[in-house]
Amino acid sequence: MEYQSTILIVDDETVGRDTLEALLFAQGYHLAFAATGQEALAKASELLPDVILLDVMMPGMDGFEVCRQIRSDPVLAEVPIIMVTALDDQDSRLQGIEAGADDFVSKPFNRTELRARVRTITRLNRYRRLVLERAKFEWVVEQADDGYLVLNDDDEILYANPQACNYLGLPAETSWPGTETFLGLVAKNHYQYQPQEMWSIWPNQPADAAPRYLVQPATVQSDAFWLKVDLMEMGPQPAGRHLVRLRNVTANVLERRSTWAFHSQVSHKIRTPLSLLDGFIELLAEDDSDWTPEDRQMYLVTSRRQAAELRQNILDIFQYLKARDLVKLGRGICNINQIPELINHIGSTLSVQSIDITCNGITDISMPLSFKAVELILWELFENAQKFHPHQTPALEVKIAKNIHNLYIQVADDGVTLSSDQLAKIWTPYYQAERGFSGQVPGMGLGLSMVSSLVWSAGGTCRAFNRENRAGLVIELGLPALKNDDSPDDKD
Repeated sequence: MEYQSTILIVDDETVGRDTLEALLFAQGYHLAFAATGQEALAKASELLPDVILLDVMMPGMDGFEVCRQIRSDPVLAEVPIIMVTALDDQDSRLQGIEAGADDFVSKPFNRTELRARVRTITRLNRYRRLVLERAKFEWVVEQADDGYLVLNDDDEILYANPQACNYLGLPAETSWPGTETFLGLVAKNHYQYQPQEMWSIWPNQPADAAPRYLVQPATVQSDAFWLKVDLMEMGPQPAGRHLVRLRNVTANVLERRSTWAFHSQVSHKIRTPLSLLDGFIELLAEDDSDWTPEDRQMYLVTSRRQAAELRQNILDIFQYLKARDLVKLGRGICNINQIPELINHIGSTLSVQSIDITCNGITDISMPLSFKAVELILWELFENAQKFHPHQTPALEVKIAKNIHNLYIQVADDGVTLSSDQLAKIWTPYYQAERGFSGQVPGMGLGLSMVSSLVWSAGGTCRAFNRENRAGLVIELGLPALKNDDSPDDKD
């Protein structure tokens, strides 16, 4: 919709207002009117007009005083004022200039001259406003915590604010346009594209697409660094441009991961022993004459063992609260030899009846995740397979494989099959694929997004796909393979 300039006409005489309305009505302006100086000031504050046509000779507050008050108002000071006067002497014009008038027209009006003056001033004022707004916008962008870039269709950077230069390893005073491409700088700064399937179609942005991230994997010295990448089309093809926002979401990812890990600690370490302990206490409380002393002794010993386990698990949780880095990247490694025992332990705790493990003889290899992080990841995958299975009795197949650089862990179940849309969003925070089925499973869908955040932060990859020729889902995690020299296993 085309911008419509607002003109405020100020004249105490009805005939003066009607004359100006007749001359300007068909010119595409929005016209407003005031009959007194006080009304003029009120209307000007309300409308912020593009031009004020101000009659000089008014009772009470004359046009000169109205002009002076407008110029003293910080909000209205820049509004152009054309003084309308029957006075054609030099002193009146000087008084108007001193009051702050921009131009003058004399009565009786010359129709062509009046329209030309109004048209010129409204055009100049519109341009001045655009320049001012652009200057404000540029100041905000230059000072922003987020990075902003403008790219052309060849991915060349036409503009980058200082924060974007910082994220991409460029001097803040870099001039644009340059010869650098966005993806070229991403590669130079060792970012990884996650999820990879979304970046394979860059810069296309499907409707309702999963978010894109750039991740610098964690090292022993530092956590992973996360940038969320948003894209907006700025113009039509073939001369299209793209506005890119780079937002640092590292703190959000770490906080979500910490919350998820804590909830997992509570759920996994307390629920099972507490349920068993509660059951044994109920049995011991029954007044049953058939109980032998040996029976009671056996249940007492078992209850004591469960109570000790519960106590230790609660202490573990307190330890986690004191040091929330049990799943922090760079805090230990997990040896591949530990995985089968861990899988069997989790399966037994969750009462998964069928787990087939294939390792292909892989030994003496580790992954850059702590034992605790791997435990949480596998627990999440097994629990999801159980939760989404039609009868909560999944048969799991776990395969561990290796190529030159990476270890791969595949967890396949015989449960549900997902649509392509669900598979595309399975790693998205708060997305819960189960809503496409019964809608009865509690939770907000944070688990798999946290799995992906751990794996991506370690420089790994995540894939989800349906099994061929049968129902079920395969989750594949790829992680850098590390040789076990003298690095200690981390089970703490």
